[in-house]
Amino acid sequence: MQEHSDSELLSLFRDPGRKSYAFNMIVRKYQERLYWHIRKMVIVHDDADDLLQNCFIKAWKGLDSFREESKLFTWLYRIATNEALSFLKEKKRKYFLPVVDVESELSANLEGDEYFDGDELQLKLQKAILSLPEKQRLVFNMRYFDEMKYEDMAKILDTSVGALKASYHHAAKKIENIIKGD
Repeated sequence: MQEHSDSELLSLFRDPGRKSYAFNMIVRKYQERLYWHIRKMVIVHDDADDLLQNCFIKAWKGLDSFREESKLFTWLYRIATNEALSFLKEKKRKYFLPVVDVESELSANLEGDEYFDGDELQLKLQKAILSLPEKQRLVFNMRYFDEMKYEDMAKILDTSVGALKASYHHAAKKIENIIKGD
């Protein structure tokens, strides 16, 4: 199957007779990357699946007014990031949990996750990442795992490249210290 460029997909989407086909192609192109982006934030497979579905529902509703001032990829990542952050905020609010308790719960979920197949070092890395403040965790995941450019991250998170570099540096140092056992 040929992979269409984002501009081709958006042109297809604007054709009323091909709208559903084009959206299906967009979902196929980005669903795995967005799923793992969300999953790294919320840990639980079912939650990530639900949030991914919400992300694509919002994308479907908003795609007609998408002005292409950013890349489609950037726009979808922003929706996915906002969905995951809103979910985590709601979880904290709903259960009146301080941030530390939510991180502990996510860490416990990681250990009991039937889909997690990493070794002990991978588990230690994931727990170290979960110990980071939310923004640092997000920046670290996007840069380290998704290999995203700082410029793209800046558009998604609506912040400066310098701030992102600093967040990533601090996150990497904290993770290094945790893994070394300092």
